[in-house]
Amino acid sequence: MTNDWLADHRTLMRWGAVLLPIVVGAVLGLLRDTMDPSTAAMVLVLPVVAAAATGDRIAGVLAALAAAGSFDFFLTEPFYSLSIHRQADLELAVALVVVGLAVTEIALWGRRQQAAAQRREGYISGLTHLLDLPADTTEEARAAAIATAITTVLGADRCTWEPGHPRWNDAVVDADGRVTTGGRQIRVERVGLPTDGYAAVVVRRGTEVIGHFRVTASTHVVRPTAEQLRVAALLADRMADARAPRPATEEEVGGRGAREGVRGTGIVDDPNATHE
Repeated sequence: MTNDWLADHRTLMRWGAVLLPIVVGAVLGLLRDTMDPSTAAMVLVLPVVAAAATGDRIAGVLAALAAAGSFDFFLTEPFYSLSIHRQADLELAVALVVVGLAVTEIALWGRRQQAAAQRREGYISGLTHLLDLPADTTEEARAAAIATAITTVLGADRCTWEPGHPRWNDAVVDADGRVTTGGRQIRVERVGLPTDGYAAVVVRRGTEVIGHFRVTASTHVVRPTAEQLRVAALLADRMADARAPRPATEEEVGGRGAREGVRGTGIVDDPNATHE
């Protein structure tokens, strides 16, 4: 919910990233007679960290530049001027910019790692849900559960189960996470899944194609990673297990053999036959 709000108010957030370091610098300017400049510079890093934590690189860069400017304007001689006469103050201002930019990149890296961990958790949850399906689950219910899991993993609009081969113009997802159409590989991590067509996650039993999951991503561009595509193919394979013919039990094999033997004697269902 917080991330959605920040995305919807990006302009406001960037203005805040500029104004907050200026306000902090103005407050520190009132205390400059009792505070060392290096301590003030460390305090000015805090609003940069707050801006970087939003996940917006531009906001982090703006906050770093505003913090350096605020340090120069309020805390270095001559005060209330953007000129710097002492080398030590110049070094602190440059260090403040460098630290601010580094903090921004580290915060963005952490958010990317968090997002990747959340995606992996979603994959595992989807697989666990499918593994927990009872053995007597109908084909329709299993197909619906797998389609829902694939939709979640890929971030698509919807996914449906279709028996048989995909259409000739569908983008086909293979088990290695590659997407091809017309024999040509698509770099979906850059261009995304087709928005004017379908992507098909094919389900095979051996060399036989028994069906495919048709993925629709028409309302927004979806750029799944190779990991996401491999998980989608793994989920689709669960449908092949569901549709596989149940092997005959020993009792069924024995009973079938006995019936074949009886047919050979010509006395199947003979009403005059006597039983010992």
